[in-house]
Amino acid sequence: MKETLEQIKTLAISELDDVRDANALDAWRVKYLGKKGELTVLLKQMGKLSAEERPIMGQLANEVREVLIEKMDAQKQCMEESSLNARLVDETLDVTIPGKSVTLGHQHPMYVVLDELKEIFIGMGFECLDGPEVELAEYNFDKLNAEEGHPSRDWSDTFYFDKDSHVMLRSQTSPMQIRAMETRPLPIRIISPGRVYRKDEVDATHSPMFHQVEGLVVDRDITMADLKGTLNTVVEKLYGKGTKTRFRPHHFPFTEPSCEMDVQCHKCGGIGCPTCKGEGWIELLGAGMVHPKVLEGCGIDTEVYSGWAFGIGLERTAMRRFKIADLRLIFENDVRFLAQF
Repeated sequence: MKETLEQIKTLAISELDDVRDANALDAWRVKYLGKKGELTVLLKQMGKLSAEERPIMGQLANEVREVLIEKMDAQKQCMEESSLNARLVDETLDVTIPGKSVTLGHQHPMYVVLDELKEIFIGMGFECLDGPEVELAEYNFDKLNAEEGHPSRDWSDTFYFDKDSHVMLRSQTSPMQIRAMETRPLPIRIISPGRVYRKDEVDATHSPMFHQVEGLVVDRDITMADLKGTLNTVVEKLYGKGTKTRFRPHHFPFTEPSCEMDVQCHKCGGIGCPTCKGEGWIELLGAGMVHPKVLEGCGIDTEVYSGWAFGIGLERTAMRRFKIADLRLIFENDVRFLAQF
C-alpha cells in the first residue's frame, strides 16, 4: 500500500503541472481527493491491514493528502495570478492619453427667446401663468366671444376630441386670460405661454403645433396707447433699439378695436423674400382692447375697468431673434442646426 500511495502522489503531482484552468483543477481534485477519488478508495482498504501497520499507513496517507492539497492550493493561486496578469495586459489604461471631451447640451433657441420674454414681462410687473392644453370649447371660444358659426370653430380649423365639439386641443392660450379674470383680483397683468394646436399646413412660417405667449392687462384707464407702447418696448428689448414695427387694423372677436403687429423681415430688410412671402414684413402678433362683452362675461365692470390683450407666436419671435429663415428648422431637431445657437 505504501508503494501505491507514492505512485498516486507522483502521478497526481505530475498531472497537476498540466492543469491550466479552474474546470481542469476541479476535475483533478475529484479524481484524487473526492469521495470516490483514488486516495479515498485506497484509504477504505486500510481495514485489511494488521493492527501494527494501520497507524503507520494512516499517517503516511494523511501526509500524501496534505501534500496534494498544498500543491492544489499553490496551483490555484498561480492560475489566479496568471489570470490577473492577463487581464492587466488586456485592460491596460494609458492614463496619459487625453480624455474624451463631453459635449454639453444647451437651451433650444425657442426657449432662449421664451426666457427672454418672461424676463422682460416679469420686469414690467407681469405674472406668468400656465394652463391646460386640453381645453373646453367654452373657454377656448364661447367666453372669448367667438360664437357658433365663427370660422375658427370649424372642424377644418380645430382639433376636437368629441363630436359635440366640447373638448379640444386649445388653439390659443387665451383661455388662461378668462380663467385669470374669473379668479384673480383686479388689476391683472399676466402672460400665459404654452403649446397650441391648429390645422395649419406646414410651411416656412406655419405649423399645426406651435407655441404662443399671450398677455393680458386689466386696470383702470387702460388705452390702446398703453398696448402699443408696451409691445414696442418688448420688441426693442428683444431685437434691438430701432426695430421697425407696424400696426394694422384687424378683427378678433375677443378684442375691439383689434390690430396685428408686424416686424420688418430680418431676411430681406423689408425688400421682399420667400420668408416674408414678398411682403417685407412678418406678422408677429395679434392684439387689441379686450371686448367689453368678454370683460362683462367675467364679472368685470366695464364702466370702471378696461384692458388689452395680445398673442405672440413664439416660433416667429425666435425666427426674428436669431434670423432663422424657415420655421420647420425649429422642430426638426437637427443637431447641425441647433448647435449654432
